[in-house]
Amino acid sequence: MTHLPHTTTDTSSSPVMIQSNQSCSSDNITFKSTLYATTYTLIFIPGLLANSAALWVLCRFISRKSKAIIFMINLAVADLAHVLSLPLRIYYYINHTWPFGSFLCLLCFYLKYLNMYASICFLTCISIQRYFFLYQPFKAKDWKRRYDVAISAVVWLFVGVACLPFPIMRGYGLANNSHTCFADLQVRPIRSSVATVLMTGMAELFGFVGPLVIILFCTWKTKNSLRGFHIPQENSGERRKAQRMVSMCAVVFCVCFAPYHINFFFYMLVKENVITDCFLSTITLYTQPFCLSLASLDCCLDPIIYFFMTSEFQDQISRHSSMAIRSRLMSKESGSSVKE
Repeated sequence: MTHLPHTTTDTSSSPVMIQSNQSCSSDNITFKSTLYATTYTLIFIPGLLANSAALWVLCRFISRKSKAIIFMINLAVADLAHVLSLPLRIYYYINHTWPFGSFLCLLCFYLKYLNMYASICFLTCISIQRYFFLYQPFKAKDWKRRYDVAISAVVWLFVGVACLPFPIMRGYGLANNSHTCFADLQVRPIRSSVATVLMTGMAELFGFVGPLVIILFCTWKTKNSLRGFHIPQENSGERRKAQRMVSMCAVVFCVCFAPYHINFFFYMLVKENVITDCFLSTITLYTQPFCLSLASLDCCLDPIIYFFMTSEFQDQISRHSSMAIRSRLMSKESGSSVKE
């Protein structure tokens, strides 16, 4: 089945289809630029400070035996990469023009989805590892750090390749209009409706449904372990920390990524003219900016996993905070004694 590209008008096409496409066009969504600019501005400073501090503490002060340490470091790197691209996004949505070239546009666009799916994968890895170590504490003692490094490398390779279709699909016609970027990029038309549904369904299955099922399963099992008696003897505090961490992964996943992926399936079908109903198209297109803004909040929510779910992280933060306070008090006391 052949579809009409979004930016061209074919005189042989049905007037009803053309009118439907125009009335349901995403160009009518005038609030999206303001929403994106506001959201990214609010996220930038907290996300930059929280993830920079988290990466510094995780790399320098956390002991080698900490569970999920490597996955947390990679999660912080993924968030920081996206946060550093936010000023360019803010500039575009405020000025409505992109003077930085098509390569930088597609790179920033790519980083958004790289962050999203890397975060999904590493949240899944953290949940699986905490669940597995809770049920197999003796195997946890023999677990090598290089295993996590190898898993992380495979995740980055897989996610990096899997996210390439996003800039490829949205870079359509960018050379002819190099002053647009991000949400204003056109979607490359796919000639087959079956291919559109199949590709979008596979992306949803592996990028959202599969990780969601795994994280919810790990959350359910870790909660059950607090009431079960078949688990090997282990510190109850350790079980509760594992349960809190896995639960926080599930919260971040459901709050940030579930709305986007539920809407994304319909969004792609609307953009490819598989869905032509005006009411459904309008709802989908108007919902997309809010879902995409929610997905960016993971940069601020992920650090909660480090700050509040890891006791070693809390100890290091409190220790260095108290040292800084003591040094300031001592400097004030020495200054006052000199004056006297």
